[in-house]
Amino acid sequence: MTRSLKLLSICGAAIFASASWAVADGYEYDGKAMEAPKPHRELSYSFNIAGTTDYIFRGISQTDRDPTLQGGADFAYGSLYLGIWASGLDFGEDGSGQGVADLEIDIYGGYTPSWDTKSHFGKIDFDFGVIYYLYPGARDDGAELDYVELKAGYSWSPLHPNLTTGTTVYWSPEYSGELGTVWTVETSASYEFHSIRGIVPTFSGLLGWQTGDSAAYRAFVNGDDEYYYWNAGLELAIEKITLDFRYWDTDIANNGPFGTGFCDGPLFQCDETFVFTVKVEVP
Repeated sequence: MTRSLKLLSICGAAIFASASWAVADGYEYDGKAMEAPKPHRELSYSFNIAGTTDYIFRGISQTDRDPTLQGGADFAYGSLYLGIWASGLDFGEDGSGQGVADLEIDIYGGYTPSWDTKSHFGKIDFDFGVIYYLYPGARDDGAELDYVELKAGYSWSPLHPNLTTGTTVYWSPEYSGELGTVWTVETSASYEFHSIRGIVPTFSGLLGWQTGDSAAYRAFVNGDDEYYYWNAGLELAIEKITLDFRYWDTDIANNGPFGTGFCDGPLFQCDETFVFTVKVEVP
């Protein structure tokens, strides 16, 4: 009950406070709390490829601190979107010396309506979607790695057009590795500066919180039922190329009470690290 109240308070304060501010500031309610935009029905698409010194997912290394390649494709039609993304992995070896998982493929889609507050708070963009995480060829007979997440979030620029903030809530009925029901909440902020000789710098950061209620999940985070993770970094956009310099860390202890936690092994480090990523996106 305590964990549920904590989750509801985080989500409610982040999402519904923005609506109450807009109404108090003079927004005239016309019978629709959220109205989908009326976009031009035009198909858009983009492709990307990246190289990173370490694939960090929610504060935890997925590649044993080694570099890997990543890439994906995104398609949008009005407020609807669909995409696919892939990354190399290193989940170690099983008893026969074979790799447990060497590839991750994410398939995702969703709907992105907007709400114009008709005030100086501007427009709030929402995102409702689903993500399917696949691990092709994984040797995971003991605990299925594939899983599904639902997400709901928002982003807006209430104080300055270059400053964007937002919160996204993720829910999985059966998390990767059969860890049971897991909730994840991420809050982020970014500030984009003016171009400097063709280079656009952006400072950004993220704070995440995750919780689960199963015994397997508590073993995963070394005896606790929740953990926090965060990052902060600088992006430099040069036409189609983006250079990202980012610091990551979590509050997970690397040595659990029984020495059996996810971060006790040599592969899935959860401590502080610095990651460099270069990404190319076209068109």
